Amino acid sequence: MTQGIKTVLHSVSDLDAAKKFYTTLLGTEPSTDTAYYVGFEAGAQHIGLLPAKAEIAAPVTYWEVADLAAKVAELSAAGAVVKEEPHDVGGGRLVATVADADGTILGLLQDR
Repeated sequence: MTQGIKTVLHSVSDLDAAKKFYTTLLGTEPSTDTAYYVGFEAGAQHIGLLPAKAEIAAPVTYWEVADLAAKVAELSAAGAVVKEEPHDVGGGRLVATVADADGTILGLLQDR
């Protein structure tokens, strides 16, 4: 079971331009602002901006789960392809990505 979509990451070609756009759209300044990641808190969701990655062009939704390793194993057994193994991204957060049967990339996250 998941706790729903908590994070949406957008791959952007111009981090500064995207930061300006999302600051205006969301009506708030970034909560995290670095050269490799800009993040916003918008209600109960986190919106993140990443410098463009060729292999991930569309936004990636991150579903919050209680046990990341177990959920990745369950999804793998159900036919998902692991694209990014579970790893720590700081602040006690673990993330992973998988592809469904159509190749759509889905993110999973666990806050410790």
